[in-house]
Amino acid sequence: MNINATLLGQAIAFAVFVWFCMKYVWPPLLGAIEERQKKISDGLTQAERAGKDLELAKAKATEKLKEAKVQAAEIIEQANKRRAQIVEKAKTEGQVEREKIIAQGETEVEAERNRAREELRQQVSALAIAGAEKIIKRSIDKEANSDIIDKLVAEL
Repeated sequence: MNINATLLGQAIAFAVFVWFCMKYVWPPLLGAIEERQKKISDGLTQAERAGKDLELAKAKATEKLKEAKVQAAEIIEQANKRRAQIVEKAKTEGQVEREKIIAQGETEVEAERNRAREELRQQVSALAIAGAEKIIKRSIDKEANSDIIDKLVAEL
């Protein structure tokens, strides 16, 4: 009986141990395992959601980049159009200024030509008077004979 009592004692001890474990040890262990499983599941769900969010963010970034490129192309096109307008306006203004300067130059040349003609007429009339004085060997009064001199100048 000694062996049977020992076996029975061990079986009772084992049964008490199993009962104690099932009553006090297993519920917290199962709770901790279930909590850990829930955390892992939540972590996987969040990781999956984060992956989707990352893909969405990449797609949005790509779209924004495309929009920015389109806007940049539009801005460059507008700048090129504006540059062409400015160049054309400057050409037109330059042409107008050129024509104005040429017209002023032509006016100045014409005025100088008229002054030169008038000066030449005066010199010719002075030479004519001097020549006439020498021919007739007498002095001609310029003011007394101004009408004759004016006719002579007009004929020249």
